[in-house]
Amino acid sequence: MEIVAKYRFERMVREALDDLPDELHHVLDNVVVQVVDRHPDEPTLLGLYEGVPHTERTGQEGPDVVSIYRLALCEMCDDLDDLMEEVYVTVIHEVAHAAGIDDDRLHELGWG
Repeated sequence: MEIVAKYRFERMVREALDDLPDELHHVLDNVVVQVVDRHPDEPTLLGLYEGVPHTERTGQEGPDVVSIYRLALCEMCDDLDDLMEEVYVTVIHEVAHAAGIDDDRLHELGWG
């Protein structure tokens, strides 16, 4: 599929954030979500959470950062519907890390 324009991709990420499961909404109070074209060291990485999970916070930490990688996601998808689904799963996956949910549990939930 062709690479989606950044403004359209950002809209997909916003929609994914709006559709997060209720149990993850509280996490967004201390998370910055950004769209980046590609991770500089891992070009096929779809998303990345950087921070201290809410289950380990002391109250002294700054905001966490979730990066969603536009080019990697576009390149792995066959069409726009596939991309929207992958963006949603990637956003949930990374925000769930901020909530303290590990990869094993994410896979059990279908958000791997």
